[in-house]
Amino acid sequence: MAGSLMQINKLRPTSVLVQQVAGIHNRSRIGNRDVVGYGLNGEYTYVDHIAFPMPAVRFRENTPEVLALREKEKLDWKKMSVEEKKTLYRASFCQTYSEMRAPTGEWKSIMGCTLGLIAISYWMYMWAKVFVYPPMPDTILNEEKRSAQLKRMIDLRVDPVDGLTSNWDYENNRWKK
Repeated sequence: MAGSLMQINKLRPTSVLVQQVAGIHNRSRIGNRDVVGYGLNGEYTYVDHIAFPMPAVRFRENTPEVLALREKEKLDWKKMSVEEKKTLYRASFCQTYSEMRAPTGEWKSIMGCTLGLIAISYWMYMWAKVFVYPPMPDTILNEEKRSAQLKRMIDLRVDPVDGLTSNWDYENNRWKK
């Protein structure tokens, strides 16, 4: 009999195991809130999002005032005042749809940061161009040397299939039309 009792104790979940499972499902993190739906990905979290209108838990924890209003809402809604209805709504949700859709002005900070990064990268490029890169070679700066280099590439038939000299007509000694 003592052996079977030990086997039963082995099968019972310990408090550590229960806490781990509760931590996985976020039950320990929601406090005294009601679980009212599946929510986003089935986790017990509150998210205000237009695409997911029903969060898994209520926004605020249950207080005696809210619990009294919840009992009152089970009766006739016409007997409730507008303030009581708003209090019930704010206990369940943080924002209305119009508040979620309202512009926040976040685009201004994003645009400012983007323009700031562009300016910093421009100044880094200018610094590197002045202090890091060597000066441009004469073959790029001088028109005569560039034309001589092009003539040499044509004479050597560099990339005759699909490159620069593929557009050169070697029989007529001119560029193809």
